[in-house]
Amino acid sequence: MAELKALIFDVDGTLADTERDGHRVAFNEVFKQEGLDWHWDDALYHQLLAVTGGKERMLYYLQKFNQEWAFDGDESALKQFLAELHAKKTVHYVKLLEQGKIPLRCGVRRLLQEARDQGLRLAIATTTTPRNVTALLEHTLGIESIDWFEVIAAGEMVKKKKPAADVFTLALELLQLPASACVALEDSVNGVISARDAGIKHILVTQNDYTAGQDFSDATLVLDQLGDPGSPATRLAGVDWQGDMLHVQDLIALNRQVNASA
Repeated sequence: MAELKALIFDVDGTLADTERDGHRVAFNEVFKQEGLDWHWDDALYHQLLAVTGGKERMLYYLQKFNQEWAFDGDESALKQFLAELHAKKTVHYVKLLEQGKIPLRCGVRRLLQEARDQGLRLAIATTTTPRNVTALLEHTLGIESIDWFEVIAAGEMVKKKKPAADVFTLALELLQLPASACVALEDSVNGVISARDAGIKHILVTQNDYTAGQDFSDATLVLDQLGDPGSPATRLAGVDWQGDMLHVQDLIALNRQVNASA
């Protein structure tokens, strides 16, 4: 039976609440900057999150919610236009990070430090860009934290983004670890499907406002947050767990339980 060796984190919505006050705001800023009459309010953005990846999300928006918008060019030119928009949006997103407007989720800093203290390896499996990942780490945990993560597997590095398994499969390959030696930390059903189809059976979900109500039946445990002193975690679904904060020892015990029942 493989013992727990590594934690593989999603980024957006898992490490930090990046979507509502981060990516959504940055998208709207670049739309305004470029003279587009597009605006993504909270309700619309909730629907757009069904699609992973910023460029893919904009295309989905045009196909499903703004079909009257006309583009003077072919499909290839449209995709290039959206790629350029996305690059400009990233600039706005990084500025928000620099201004300290996108904090880590409750308990993330604590759990990362516990994992490092206990010799667990850390990795990232995300659909966002490597630049967004490193900017988030630098402006929340300090530039040195980038080196805490042995592997950063990002959407640009694989053929298909979540819910496809590609990015978790890549992370496992780069770690050179079996899926049974890893836990995936996610916040959305797309992430859960991605991790599950990569063979990872131990999946921890920290649900957020955007992902509440999604089907997390394939997750080991669903919490509202990881928990910190004075801000306890609440179990929402999954295996029986009691406590105020999720600790590394809990993850080790849960991994043994998952592997024993596999």
